[in-house]
Amino acid sequence: MIQRRIQKDITESLSYFPVVSIIGPRQVGKTTLAKQIISNISKPSLYLDLERTSDIFKLSDAELFLSQHSDKLVVIDEVQLKKDLYPLLRALVDETRKPGQFLLLGSASPELIRHSSESLAGRIAYHQLFPVDLQECPESISQNNLWINGGFPDAIFAKNEKQAHHWLDNFVSTYLNRDLLQLGLNASPTVIRNLWSMMAHLNGQLLNATTIGNSLGISTPTVKKYIDFLEEAFLLKSLYPFSWNMKKRLVKSPKIYLSDTGILHNLIGISNFDSLAGNQIIGSSWESFVINQVLTLKKKNLDLYFYRTHHGAEVDLVITKGLNVVATAEIKYTNSPKLSKGNFNAFEDLNAPLNYVITPSSDDYLIKENIRVCSLKSFILKYLSTI
Repeated sequence: MIQRRIQKDITESLSYFPVVSIIGPRQVGKTTLAKQIISNISKPSLYLDLERTSDIFKLSDAELFLSQHSDKLVVIDEVQLKKDLYPLLRALVDETRKPGQFLLLGSASPELIRHSSESLAGRIAYHQLFPVDLQECPESISQNNLWINGGFPDAIFAKNEKQAHHWLDNFVSTYLNRDLLQLGLNASPTVIRNLWSMMAHLNGQLLNATTIGNSLGISTPTVKKYIDFLEEAFLLKSLYPFSWNMKKRLVKSPKIYLSDTGILHNLIGISNFDSLAGNQIIGSSWESFVINQVLTLKKKNLDLYFYRTHHGAEVDLVITKGLNVVATAEIKYTNSPKLSKGNFNAFEDLNAPLNYVITPSSDDYLIKENIRVCSLKSFILKYLSTI
C-alpha cells in the first residue's frame, strides 16, 4: 500500500468543505485513497460506485436515498457518469452547510465536468491525484523502473516487464474504446489513438496543430479541441512559453508532453530500459519524466513554463511565482552535462536567482555561482521545496 502524500490535505478539506473531490486519471489510485481516508475518520461512511448497476439503481431517486444518509460521508466514485447529481448535491449541502458530506471521485477535470464548477462553487475543494512520484515510490522500485513503467500503481507493482506492458496496453485500449466516450469525446477511437500515438512521437515538441491535422485528415480546430479534451482527461500536459507579456504566453504554441512516461513508452512500443536506451526519444522521454515529477511535487503557487527566443536562447523549465522568475532548470539525459550558448543566454535573459541542470544521477556541484548541476532526486529532495 502506497501512502499518498495528499491524503492529509484531503482529510483537512473534509473538515471544512461540504464537498471534496479527488480528480485524476482512471486507475491512478483514487478509490484506494478514498477507502484509506474513510477508514481513518470517525464519521460513518457510505461508498457508491457509479459503474455498478446496483449503486446506480440506488440513485434512481437520488434525493430520497441521499437524504436518508445525511449523517454519513457519502463517497461517490466515477461521479462524471452522473452529472445530473450536481444540482441535487448543491441543494443537499445548502440545507446544513455541514463539512464532510460528500467525497466525489472523478476521472475528469472540473473544466470537463462543468456542472460541478457551476453548481458547487464555494462548496467544493478539488485535489488532483497524480501518478505515483519519486517521493511516494517504495525503495524497492528504482528511478529507472518508475520512468519506464510510469506511475500507475498496477504498472509499478506488475510482476515483470511483460505484465506491466500488458496492463498499459489494456489501459490505453479501455480509455480509447470506453472512457473517453463516457467523458463526452465525440470522436472515432481510431482517430484519437492515432492522435495520441502522434503526441507520443512528438513528445516535448512544439504543437503544430495544422501539420497534425493534415496527417490525420481533420481540421486544425478539431485537433486543438481533441488535445484540450485529452489534457482535461489528464492524459496530456501543455507547457507554455514564458513571456512577461501575459497575452503572448497564450497565443504562442505550447510544448505537449504525455502525463505519464509508462503510457508514452507503451504508445511507442518501448517495454524495457534496453529498448528505450537505443531509441532517439530517450532525451524527450527523460525530459517528460522530470517535468511530470516537478509538476507533481512543486508548491501550488508556482507555475511552469519553457523559454525559447528567435535568437537561440532556450531553457527547458522556467519556474515562476506570478510574474517573478524564481528558478530555471535545463534537463539533460547525461551525468556529464554541457550547456549551450543558448542556455547561458536564457539564464542571462531571465535573471533567475537559481539555475539548475537536472541529470539522472550526477554529483551535486556548482559550475557557476548561480548554476548548479544535480541529480533529479537531489533536486526534488533538497532544492524544489526551497523554491
